[in-house]
Amino acid sequence: MNIVDIPIEGNALVLVDVQIDFCSADGKVGEWNADLSAVDPAVDRIERLIAAARSHRIPIIFIALMTAPETDSPAMLDWYARQGQDLSGVAICRKGERGSDFYRIAPLPGDSVVHKQRYSGFVETNLELILKSNGIKKITVTGFTTECCVESTVRDGFMRDYECFVVSDACAAYSPDIHEASLRAMELNFSTNVTTDQVVRSWDTVIGG
Repeated sequence: MNIVDIPIEGNALVLVDVQIDFCSADGKVGEWNADLSAVDPAVDRIERLIAAARSHRIPIIFIALMTAPETDSPAMLDWYARQGQDLSGVAICRKGERGSDFYRIAPLPGDSVVHKQRYSGFVETNLELILKSNGIKKITVTGFTTECCVESTVRDGFMRDYECFVVSDACAAYSPDIHEASLRAMELNFSTNVTTDQVVRSWDTVIGG
């Protein structure tokens, strides 16, 4: 496997929406009978990346959707209605409910947690303030779902001049075709796509000198 240069200096590991409602069979998406078969293998890799980041003192940023009726998107409500979908679909990862909790992972003291109300982790959040305050110019992104919140965050990050690495096997969608299409679109336009093995080997190589 090729060793890709994924810097340690000025980089952060960004975990997008690794939450019960998106990942667990008893979460909202599980209740909607989505195909969750790709989720746990991706979380296995996310856990490996977290361990590697901690061992190399790379900042870790947990991004979580945290919704409430007063912050629901009018545009999304209109879109749901136009598509003939149940408007209750916006009520995912509700603040104070179990579905908004992290799935299989948890921040430790020193990690950053960013709460968002839209797909992108950059919209109306303190994510960029955290990045700038810590001299971070690159983000290594994982999470769920590839084509929605991951891609939205990566697009916005790139437009703000952050170099973006997407860990392709530590992201997932509920359809393999959608996952692959999103990865191709990101790689074509604004990300370097890498695997978990490539990230860990690159970081270990830098440390090992």
